Amino acid sequence: MRTISRIKLHNFKRFRGFEVPLDERLNILVGENESGKSSILTAINLVLSGSRSQVEKIGIERLLNSQATEEFLTSEKKYEDLPVTYVELWLNEQNNFELRGKNNSEDIECDGLRMECSPIDALSGEIKEILESDDINFPYEYYAVTFSTFQGDQYSGYKKYLKHIVIDTALIGNDYAIREYIGGMYENYVEGPEKHKHQNEYRKSKNDFRDTALAALNERVQGYSFSVKNDVKTNLRTDLTIVENNIDIDNKGKGKQCFIKTEFALRRAENPASKIDVALIEEPENHLSHINMKKLIEMIGNSEDKQLIIATHSNMISARLDLRKTILLHSSAQNPLLLNGLPEDTAKFFMKAPNHGVLDFVLSKKVILVEGDAEFMLMEGFFQVVTGRSMESANIHVISVGGTSFKRYLDIASILSVKVVVIRDNDKNYDANSVQPYDGYQGEHIRIFSDTDNDRYTFEVCMYADNKDVCDQLFAEGRRTLSVQDYMLNNKTEAAFSLLEHGVDNLIVPQYIRDAITWINA
Repeated sequence: MRTISRIKLHNFKRFRGFEVPLDERLNILVGENESGKSSILTAINLVLSGSRSQVEKIGIERLLNSQATEEFLTSEKKYEDLPVTYVELWLNEQNNFELRGKNNSEDIECDGLRMECSPIDALSGEIKEILESDDINFPYEYYAVTFSTFQGDQYSGYKKYLKHIVIDTALIGNDYAIREYIGGMYENYVEGPEKHKHQNEYRKSKNDFRDTALAALNERVQGYSFSVKNDVKTNLRTDLTIVENNIDIDNKGKGKQCFIKTEFALRRAENPASKIDVALIEEPENHLSHINMKKLIEMIGNSEDKQLIIATHSNMISARLDLRKTILLHSSAQNPLLLNGLPEDTAKFFMKAPNHGVLDFVLSKKVILVEGDAEFMLMEGFFQVVTGRSMESANIHVISVGGTSFKRYLDIASILSVKVVVIRDNDKNYDANSVQPYDGYQGEHIRIFSDTDNDRYTFEVCMYADNKDVCDQLFAEGRRTLSVQDYMLNNKTEAAFSLLEHGVDNLIVPQYIRDAITWINA
């Protein structure tokens, strides 16, 4: 299997310097907006395509890191200090002498491909003249892109060292994107001279149509004639489509288009020559229903004959496919964080557990974990009462996970250094339930808070003890057999909603919750 083992970026888009090892089968890029997920897919696509036209379409000015150019323009502006951007794909052993060499940033002999955008030395005189002027003018137009193997040989889009496909669901419904996708799939499946034969026969069939079907019509046209377009803009590749049950993919709904494209790209090739090596998938969850999302995840999980690199915002995709394959990107940091050190049992837990918003947890800087819906409903109000500010302004996220799941989330927090506070019931034994199970977790980034009084064993008991008058006023009327406290214990969510409707400002926040909020807000 031909795969990318590592990607290295230098002055590429938002990355001044970036590198990350890649799993040979599955890689899940997650991160907030502007964290660089799409940039990484773009970088890989450009190198594997070897297409200067694609680089020109994007523009050097959009590929070259803006901070690098700004720093250059505020320096002495020497020609030799002009910033260069490059992308390196370090490959596994390809058994191809054309790929192996030391033409890389580390001068290490390895198989690989490199794209570099740098000033054109032959135009150094013109560039220096621009730099010596008083104008703030960066010479983007004097840069050129080169594609080379680690051996040092240059290559172009005609040479495919790894076959790849790009699926960008943001462009679903875009005519150009659909044509490019279908054309790319055709290029990957067509074999050797078969492509040239198809093109020749298609062009011939157009000419035959002109000479036969249009012949009688053209005899009636004086001085002009009707014909069929037959050029680079209207050829076999542009006219191809994919059909399912006699319906053109263009006429499918957006969700179905997403599914068909992904399924077609991930399908195991019966002929090894038609095999796709790398699939780059941008937000596959777009436009999909819950059921189709589950089908998609199963499809991706069963794909073993190609390397997948997926950018996603989906909790379901990141957790169900294996959190250990996650590459976490932060917009405020250059270096990625990996979850490959996550314990296997924790990874498997999230594969099978209900959708608890694990991706929200991974992307957060500060998190409050609570046991149930009642605490979740009231926590935002409690936070406002204790701190005088909203949770959004404090960049704090609250997640209800259930008592048995706390340690699973703390396994993740230990790797990512996410600041986490756990607010839980002591269940009538503070030491056994709130202290001993978390030995080894508590520290600078993780704290556990429970009421230390075993008689105050759960959230509802604490709320009733601290807010007896309010609770009696809300819940005492009509009680025949259950006490107010028992009613609150038996109807936790309804009781919490009633308290919320009554107004959190009128409630006393239990001390252990006040302490937890104060700690996470520090």
